[in-house]
Amino acid sequence: ATLKERTSYRKERNPLVFRKLEDSAKILSVKNSNAIEGIVTSDRRLESLMRRDVEPIGHDEMEIAGYRDALTMIHENHAQMEVDETTILELHRIIMSYTGNEGGSYKRRDNSIIGVDENGNRYVHFEPTSAEETPKAMEQMILAYRDAEQNGVNPLLLIPCFILDFLSIHPFMDGNGRMSRLLTLLMYYKAGYDVGKYISLEERINSTKTQYYDALTTSSVNWHNGTNDYNPFISYYLNTLFMCYRGLYRCFVTEGDKKETKNNRVEAVVSNSLIPISKREIMSILPDVSQTTVEACLHRMIVDGRIERIGGNRNARYRRV
Repeated sequence: ATLKERTSYRKERNPLVFRKLEDSAKILSVKNSNAIEGIVTSDRRLESLMRRDVEPIGHDEMEIAGYRDALTMIHENHAQMEVDETTILELHRIIMSYTGNEGGSYKRRDNSIIGVDENGNRYVHFEPTSAEETPKAMEQMILAYRDAEQNGVNPLLLIPCFILDFLSIHPFMDGNGRMSRLLTLLMYYKAGYDVGKYISLEERINSTKTQYYDALTTSSVNWHNGTNDYNPFISYYLNTLFMCYRGLYRCFVTEGDKKETKNNRVEAVVSNSLIPISKREIMSILPDVSQTTVEACLHRMIVDGRIERIGGNRNARYRRV
């Protein structure tokens, strides 16, 4: 079964668990996507803003409220939204709507991406597309995306390429990073991968932002002359998506299936692992299940021909047949 099929099956069986995960993911997505850019507020204020119990106070909370609204729009209306200029400009208008800053239009002056070295000195890290060339570059990027999509290019490869191009163009004076994460969520939705509804993609990126920026920097080299290597950024995105699905499965097994037998829960962990899994990893996911139960269940699954063992002794791992 595919990632999409497994998630769909579980949603049908455990709607309450998924509703709980959905509520948590929204808060974590707003918190972490803004935190990456240094935009923060207290957890108590964030939760109140998410419930719309309070009005935003200060610039950071205005940015947070805008992201909340854009995120909600994607979660609720992604089926009707297209990956086009209209959508991109509208999402940007929304994230800027509380700040008083101009949103919903491309930059009107050039914007260099500035880095800071270990001595605190600022330097030009990357020169994005000029303001004059940005509208044409965005048009070409969107057309290239549509052509690749129509030609059957795997969306898991296409999406990170689109995001890298978007970040390299850097079409707005402010909000490009947050926009890239909103577009990532939207495009995953359009491709049928809805894990971002239940597990925060933004939280995963924030927790691995060193690797994120390393991959982005490496894949941006020679971008302007078209000889850059997209592979590092693609690999980062694939790993991020995989880790989100793994997080979803772990939440499901540990929270959603406690009503099932321990044997069934062990079987679920092994069957739903996308890579070979060790006995120790199974026990870390299911801390209330004894080693004896795990070993007995693995033995039975091997005898039944449902899984196979790779390696021996302490290095043994198990995968679906």
